[in-house]
Amino acid sequence: MKRVFGVKKDKEPPPSLNDASDRINKRGETVDEKIKRLDAELARYKEQIKKTRPGPAQEAVKSRAMRVLKQKRMYEGQRDMLYNQTFNLDQVAFASEGIKDAQQTMTALKSANKELKGMMKTVKIQDIDNLQDEMMDLMDVSNEIQESLGRSYSVPDDIDEEELMGELDYLEADMGMETESDSVPSYLQPDKESDYDAELNLPSAPTGQTAMHAGRAHGQDEDELGLPAVPRASLRG
Repeated sequence: MKRVFGVKKDKEPPPSLNDASDRINKRGETVDEKIKRLDAELARYKEQIKKTRPGPAQEAVKSRAMRVLKQKRMYEGQRDMLYNQTFNLDQVAFASEGIKDAQQTMTALKSANKELKGMMKTVKIQDIDNLQDEMMDLMDVSNEIQESLGRSYSVPDDIDEEELMGELDYLEADMGMETESDSVPSYLQPDKESDYDAELNLPSAPTGQTAMHAGRAHGQDEDELGLPAVPRASLRG
């Protein structure tokens, strides 16, 4: 059968937008090169027309210049058409790339949505509320334990608070009186006997007559002032 009908050839894949755009750009570059050559030829004919006198020779140069100018206009039309095709292909390529980006975005969003739904099945609002309530109950129990452990064993429970307040007022009044007595200057306070004199308890000093009588009683000589006479040294012969 293969010999009769032959082998079916595989179809070539259709050209992509990039391939078509590259092919058109190459054609446009070829047309641009032709237009440049025609411009150079027209410039040469222009110089010949300036140097040639009016007559048959000048008309022949003008005729060749007109032919070149027509070719240039034709190539410029082809170039504009190729540029328009390239622009259209670029627009389609941009739209195609935008659609591809949108498709990828939608695929990513669907995957994230599916994953999020699976995660939401494992997390329930009721479970979170119950957990919060349980944590608050545990914190209250912890505070009660701390208060119980922080109680003082030396303070009896039957103390009257009004009695304590009265005692506190009395202490404050007593402290106020002490503060007032301390504020009196030293020169306004009554004199007090020094502790040093009280400890010595010395008798008062004797008067002059008493001293004189005491001297006389011991049989001591006195001078003209009533004082004990100084004994003179005895002279030896």
